[in-house]
Amino acid sequence: MKDYHINIFYSEEDEGYIADIPDLKYCSAVGSTVEEAVREVLNAKAAWLEAAKSEGKPIPKPMYRPAIYQIN
Repeated sequence: MKDYHINIFYSEEDEGYIADIPDLKYCSAVGSTVEEAVREVLNAKAAWLEAAKSEGKPIPKPMYRPAIYQIN
């Protein structure tokens, strides 16, 4: 099974790294390092999926693919 894509970027405003999973609406986390942000968003993903299952809501299939740019 494919897994969900994770976006990671640095936020000056939040003074930390933001990680989000585009396929799971509102699933995001923040950390002071990239590793911490990823660890936290994986925890958020588990909670998101558990909540959706317990509420009988549909769980989207992993579909998001980021744009890939080639720099010459």
